[in-house]
Amino acid sequence: MTVGPRLAAVLLPNVPEEGGGPEPLSERGWRATLAGLHVLAAGMWVLAVGTVVVGEDGPPRAAALVVLGVLAVAYLLAGAPAIAAGRPVRAVAYLSVLVLTSGVLGFVAPGVFFLLFLAYPQIWFVVQGSPAGVIWTVLLAVASALGPVTRATSGEAAMDALVSTGVNIVFSAGLGLWISHVLWQSVRRGELIQELELTRADLAVAEHERGVLAERERLAQEVHDTLAQGYTSIVVLAQTATAQVGRDDDAVRERLALIEEVARENLAEARAMVAAFRPVALDGSTLVDALARLAERFGRETGLSVRVDTSALDGGLVLRRDEEVVLLRGAQEALTNVRRHAAAHAVVIRVSVVGDEGARQVSVHVEDDGVGFDPARAHGSGLDGLRDRVSSVGGEVDVASAPGEGTRVTVRVPAS
Repeated sequence: MTVGPRLAAVLLPNVPEEGGGPEPLSERGWRATLAGLHVLAAGMWVLAVGTVVVGEDGPPRAAALVVLGVLAVAYLLAGAPAIAAGRPVRAVAYLSVLVLTSGVLGFVAPGVFFLLFLAYPQIWFVVQGSPAGVIWTVLLAVASALGPVTRATSGEAAMDALVSTGVNIVFSAGLGLWISHVLWQSVRRGELIQELELTRADLAVAEHERGVLAERERLAQEVHDTLAQGYTSIVVLAQTATAQVGRDDDAVRERLALIEEVARENLAEARAMVAAFRPVALDGSTLVDALARLAERFGRETGLSVRVDTSALDGGLVLRRDEEVVLLRGAQEALTNVRRHAAAHAVVIRVSVVGDEGARQVSVHVEDDGVGFDPARAHGSGLDGLRDRVSSVGGEVDVASAPGEGTRVTVRVPAS
């Protein structure tokens, strides 16, 4: 390791050689700050040169101008790059020149000590660290005080110089610590903003994944409620028709006609699902009409007695499309379970409106006289999926059954 990096390691904070300086402001704001510092440095240097030219004579003038020239070159080659990019070797070089030239000016041109007004803040912008800033502040104050103290004509003048130096140290340290704190806060805010942006990006990804998963679940539920049930009907009808081949041709033809009808409805459901996930049964009709068609077809497929009871309806139904879809899907799921498990003879579908104004609910009940079951011990993807679908519109599902006593499935949604 060369002398420069060793000095940098001791006298400066651990800042990378290239591009490691913090940017306390936005990029545009930081560039504007740097430009202001450079303009101020140039103005103060020009003022110092003018002061020397006007106020000094002979060798002191020449020496002061040489020193100011060295200081200007050091600022251009080392100081400005150190402030802009936090380069430690150049920072050590510039601060060393600044301390030495201030000490020389104290002997040859003490009238330009107003440059310290700029020199002290420059220290803190160059080092960008509190301990190093204090060290360089003390070095600069001591160097600039050597000339006035040694040239003092009396003890009182020397004491004044020392007091002035002490005041400069205290003032510069206070100002520098404040600058350092502001820089640290700005860097910390930048880090927090970056962390926030990363967090927002992670949340956006997670939300997208959650949306994809929810859409997959919705699609799976749609397939279960429509296509899967239709295919189940086709399988049952085909089995029935096969069993009647050669014995009852009229019944076979009726079953084949039903198979064709169900297949066409399944095809329409598939097309509607691709287009807009809207049930074909509700196109251009009311919920009651759709339930009536569902009951009529279910009766033809199974031979069960199925009726729709609307006697409990209080006027017309005012429902959103998604609420109608939920009620229709609930009736379809309940009828599918009747077909598979109930061994029933009759089914009733009741539509009712209950509750007071402002808290009304529309209910669809599917009740059978089958074998029943214990709801606490029964689990299936159909009812679980139905509960999820109904809860999405603020509704609820109730299953009432007992072995040997039939089953009643109730789907309720809030009335719009």
